[in-house]
Amino acid sequence: MKLRGKTWKYGDNINTDLIIPGKYLQSRDIKVLVKHAMEDIDPHFTSKISPGDIMVAGVNFGCGSSRENAPAVLKEAGISAIVAVSFARIFFRNAINIGLPVMECAMVEKIAEGQELQLYPMEGLIYNFSTCEHLTARKLPEIILEILGDGGLVASLSKKFAQ
Repeated sequence: MKLRGKTWKYGDNINTDLIIPGKYLQSRDIKVLVKHAMEDIDPHFTSKISPGDIMVAGVNFGCGSSRENAPAVLKEAGISAIVAVSFARIFFRNAINIGLPVMECAMVEKIAEGQELQLYPMEGLIYNFSTCEHLTARKLPEIILEILGDGGLVASLSKKFAQ
């Protein structure tokens, strides 16, 4: 598995209410929710990202609530992966459950917004095309890579039970 995309960079402690404000959660329509993704810190987020783009952030990304909508909205908006120094554990798990790759990398300060990255989640590597630099990330366990490769937890379990 490898992913390539343009980066959009955010800071530390981006909570689930910043990712998708709670006031919109009366809608269950993911397309409606996507229109409001990140709007409190980046009002033009959904109009500027393209499918395959990569979100980069600091520490504690996805903190706050256990809102499952948060990673789903980012994935539906076109984000192919998130690279951060660290993730709130529930966000990390929710992202894996829906098949959204997340990578922990202590060196995100070496990544600027707009740069193009290629991610290698299986190897725990990130290549920055803009700086021609390799960065290391925490390698994901085999079971998580398998879930991501299957497209998420439900798809992975369906595959296992079908065998």
